[in-house]
Amino acid sequence: MISEIKKNLTNTVLVFCPNWVGDVVMATPVFKCLRQNYPDARIIGLIRGYARGVVEDAPWFDQLIEMNDKTWRGFVRLVFRIRRLKGQIAVVLPHTFRSALLARLGGARRIYGYRRNGRSTLITDGPRPLRDGGRIRPVPMVDYYLEICRRLQLTIDRDTKPRLFIARSLQERGNRLLARYGIGPDDMVIGLNPGAQYGASKCWPPEHFARLAELLEQRWNCRLLLFIGPGEESIGDEIVQLSRAAIINTGPDQVDLALLKPLIQRCRLLVTNDTGPRHYAVAFDIPVVVIMGPTDPRYTHANLEKTRVLRQELDCSPCHLKECPLEHSCMRDITPQDVLQAAEQLVQEKP
Repeated sequence: MISEIKKNLTNTVLVFCPNWVGDVVMATPVFKCLRQNYPDARIIGLIRGYARGVVEDAPWFDQLIEMNDKTWRGFVRLVFRIRRLKGQIAVVLPHTFRSALLARLGGARRIYGYRRNGRSTLITDGPRPLRDGGRIRPVPMVDYYLEICRRLQLTIDRDTKPRLFIARSLQERGNRLLARYGIGPDDMVIGLNPGAQYGASKCWPPEHFARLAELLEQRWNCRLLLFIGPGEESIGDEIVQLSRAAIINTGPDQVDLALLKPLIQRCRLLVTNDTGPRHYAVAFDIPVVVIMGPTDPRYTHANLEKTRVLRQELDCSPCHLKECPLEHSCMRDITPQDVLQAAEQLVQEKP
């Protein structure tokens, strides 16, 4: 079966991308692996519309298809659109039964992905997740996704670090925005990312971010970029109101996930909750302090050379709840001084 795939490198390969932004970034080594092993194939990425900007400038895909299948009508339309692509191979990275069903109804002859969540009958081949006592063992998502490539006996590059790309036009947009903010080429820029689409449980308190901004400004006389995503405007406004630091709030400019790339790349340091932009920093080799609360650090325990993860080891953590039913101690007990100390260590280590 594997040799059959390798014989015909002109196949159309459909890649169902993960749903979460951070997972998309951590899946980029898989995208690179597929392109290197199938250089003549037509590789099509199927991705959520909001995440398109994460990978649209990369060399891995010949085409990107935005997935809109939340309604029954949208699901049926997407099935017929996938059928028109005539994909022989589908690599399904999301864990859901729905994604495997889309690949099967879309006509893919061979479907590869994890055999879990009751979808083994839809999967042609793929690994099973490792388990401890019946529970799935948390492993770094970079390695988790690459295990599908190993199952396919593909050649995997020794460098498995996530990478992102920025088109020239996008870089120019970023440069214009930075110039409008009054940021010059010699300015030290520190990014602050206080939101999380996952839920409030991942968010460090706004008053902590406000105080941290003051400490960072006093320490380095730096420019502070506050990255605010859709629906997070109130968080940004509260931080600006609470802080005496000169914070540049990007919220009114509605920075999308594409434009966020050159802005984070311009940073000397990023301070963030455990959410998508932390993986941008890793992909661009930007030092990053990650404030982690309800999530299990084992899922992201890879490529941490320029990362400091701050978390409290509590009885209730990791809980993976979107809203904390208690006092949110896992995040509140991490102080602005703790974050400043981690930031100083990173800046000193990575000139």
